[in-house]
Amino acid sequence: MKIVLASDNGNKLREFRELLAGSGVEILSKTEAGCRLEVEETGDSFAENARQKAVAVMRAAAMPALADDSGLCVDALGGAPGVYSARYTGRHGDSDQDRYRLLLKNMEGKADRRARFVCALCCAFPDGTFLEAMGECPGRILEAPEGENGFGYDPIFLPDGCSESMGALSPEEKNAISHRGRALEAFRAEWERRYADQ
Repeated sequence: MKIVLASDNGNKLREFRELLAGSGVEILSKTEAGCRLEVEETGDSFAENARQKAVAVMRAAAMPALADDSGLCVDALGGAPGVYSARYTGRHGDSDQDRYRLLLKNMEGKADRRARFVCALCCAFPDGTFLEAMGECPGRILEAPEGENGFGYDPIFLPDGCSESMGALSPEEKNAISHRGRALEAFRAEWERRYADQ
């Protein structure tokens, strides 16, 4: 089955294709599906935003659409940046470095470094049904960035049980423990339960 990914993020597209390889799902980019729609994220939760994007892109592309909304929740910052992770600086066009440098500045002097990455997935189908899943990766915020891999806040996030930042892990290592990897594992299991006979 072909599904359009409701995102223009090339890193996410690559991760989704890697994580769903062999599942019978072919992930198309919005461009490949002929969809140029930009969906504003107005939800109060990752799950709300994922469903908003999935429904809008599914309608625009006239095919199933898979959306994720994900971000970093830091305990000492009251859960921020949360759903505003991609626009934490107040400007959506700023770089990953701009965002994680601001977060490190806001964490100066804070002893509690606990944080977690969260990913909500929603696949919206033209028949009005949904397939949804969640995944989390707990860890802590480092004092300085580490590693050249990954994207977003990966260089400043140390996953529980790891000795290196998310930004220092190989793609395979990251996918095995990441919030998106865990959400997609749950998504794939539910997909196989629903569509095993199709």
